[in-house]
Amino acid sequence: MKRSRVPKAAVCATALALFGPVGQALANSPSAKSRPSLDRATEVARGIGLSGQLLIGDGSGGNSTTAFGLSNHETNRPHRDQDRWVWASNTKFITAILVMQQVDAGRFSLDEPLRRYLPAFTGPTGDRITLRRLLHHRSGLPNPNDTALNTNEIPEFYTQSGAQISDRARALGYCAGPVRAEPGDGFASFGYNNCDHLVLGAILEAVTGKSYAALLRDQISRPLGLKTIKLAPDKAPGGGATATGYLAGKPFPPVNVATLGAGGAITGSAADMMAIDIALMNGRLLSPAGRTTLWQGDPALGYQALGVWSFPAELTGCKEPVALIERRGDFGGVQVRNLMAPERGRALVALINEAEFDFGEIWQGRGPTFDLASAAFCPE
Repeated sequence: MKRSRVPKAAVCATALALFGPVGQALANSPSAKSRPSLDRATEVARGIGLSGQLLIGDGSGGNSTTAFGLSNHETNRPHRDQDRWVWASNTKFITAILVMQQVDAGRFSLDEPLRRYLPAFTGPTGDRITLRRLLHHRSGLPNPNDTALNTNEIPEFYTQSGAQISDRARALGYCAGPVRAEPGDGFASFGYNNCDHLVLGAILEAVTGKSYAALLRDQISRPLGLKTIKLAPDKAPGGGATATGYLAGKPFPPVNVATLGAGGAITGSAADMMAIDIALMNGRLLSPAGRTTLWQGDPALGYQALGVWSFPAELTGCKEPVALIERRGDFGGVQVRNLMAPERGRALVALINEAEFDFGEIWQGRGPTFDLASAAFCPE
């Protein structure tokens, strides 16, 4: 439930230029074998004591994975390659893809107000919050993290259950309440907020006539032949995932993963997360124009793109800055790091079940995420 941190705005002045031709050129890009990179990344992970799973994939379809540490400390169950994980806010990345598919189909315009697509929304700023502002977390909507804390210091929003936690009920209920701020377009308007994607989930359902779960099935899972992706069932312990999340060495206090909806309730395997990355890089989920829009990081907004961050990074072992797409998640004691290097046709997925582990920031040029990215995307 941590707020996602934004890459430093001054990483590189050439950020936007790095992403120009990717959409057209990637499908024909050669990809190196992923195993040597995984071996280097695994050495990094073991050196810092990670407990979880690493997966490195190439645009050519070759994946290499490893798991280490314990999925459950009480039963001594080890992590395994096919474990089901809570994807947490990596769900927002999937929601952004679903939105851009509707943009590709001509049903959405990113700069139209949300009330055009969800007329029942009664929030006071519904005519000024655009879909783009929702995707950029610049809506000013109420923040579920601000609800009262229970005795375990968990916001009550994330412990509720029943019909009130559907995307539509949240969008027309809590998320339509008193706003935190006015919507805007500058960096000062940014406020990471799960309501943004809960509202987007409700909009997707209203416009398509399908549930969010059906959209996942019809637009993502079936076209790609994926088998594990589903939404966390209401009240399922740990969202129905395999790994138990930990905080300070103890199981994370009870949360209802289903409350995150289109903002964080997807569960599935690391392999299916990687399959989506590869399909997107290879042009199977969006048009070239849609993918370019999805990935266009704005330096004025801390390189925020739509549902992801998109920025160049100077990694150890690479002669030139590497254009990266980053999505992260953190909920219920599980952390996700999902990194793509589209021009290299490669992606890295790291999932761990330790809430307090600090992955660091790539733009700082040091730390676990920087070292993992350098191992995954740069020559030995």
